[in-house]
Amino acid sequence: MPAPLGKTPTKKMPNIQVFGLEDSQATRGALRFFRERRIVVHFVDLRKKPIAPGELRRFTDRLGAAACIDNESRPYKEQGLAYLTTDTAGITARLLSDVRLLRLPLVRYGDDVTAGKAEDAWRAWLARPK
Repeated sequence: MPAPLGKTPTKKMPNIQVFGLEDSQATRGALRFFRERRIVVHFVDLRKKPIAPGELRRFTDRLGAAACIDNESRPYKEQGLAYLTTDTAGITARLLSDVRLLRLPLVRYGDDVTAGKAEDAWRAWLARPK
């Protein structure tokens, strides 16, 4: 187990933001991934502070709205979204209204973003020269 980290990152640490839910297994896995590598991340619990529309737009623009929605989640099935055809604006509106539809965690490092568990991409981010 690595030693505990301070709350503020040093200049050598990358500025990584993790958006997710505290009780989400995937979010906890992402936080553990960075903590094991001694990287301090800025975690935003979406139940306490909802994601800003501009921030969500950053993810949907780079990944596509369909990549940000979790089609395996219970709310997705309960709302019958598999049978609806919606455009990007419709999907974004639904994601803003119900955070349980998001594919978690949403992780951002500079201009790079990922939705869901993407350890290979995270490793590539950390391997970049600083």
